[in-house]
Amino acid sequence: MRHVYYEAVLLVERVHRHFLEVVKAELDRRGIQDINNVQALILYNIGADEMTVGELTARGYYLGSNVSYNVKKMVENGYLEQERSPHDKRSVRVKLSEKGLSLHKIVNENLEKQVAALGTANISADELTQAAETLRKLERFWTGMINYAGG
Repeated sequence: MRHVYYEAVLLVERVHRHFLEVVKAELDRRGIQDINNVQALILYNIGADEMTVGELTARGYYLGSNVSYNVKKMVENGYLEQERSPHDKRSVRVKLSEKGLSLHKIVNENLEKQVAALGTANISADELTQAAETLRKLERFWTGMINYAGG
């Protein structure tokens, strides 16, 4: 069981890395050079919402990345607009600019193509549902382990 457990842990990271490579390949194919794959996923997760960097960090999983730095770069490159909260001047809220909305559409279309192609890899909706449920169980398990270790 230990071997299978550890292999599953390693696969989570590897699958995520491969997914990032697929996003990067699409950006490269379209000649988009001013944003990286992690930033594109952050942008995708913002979508039509407006949120703080803290909310954004809690919503997504950006392994090995500094969300504040990436948000700063996306603002500089015109993908995000930011403004101080009128209620809390320490808090900065971000939302997609027109350029960001255009890239969001590209990422969404690419995800739709991937979903449509899942059948060629013999991956069914039921299998994806089961995999997601197993990953959610692992997430709850690890969260419990962190809370247990801290208490």
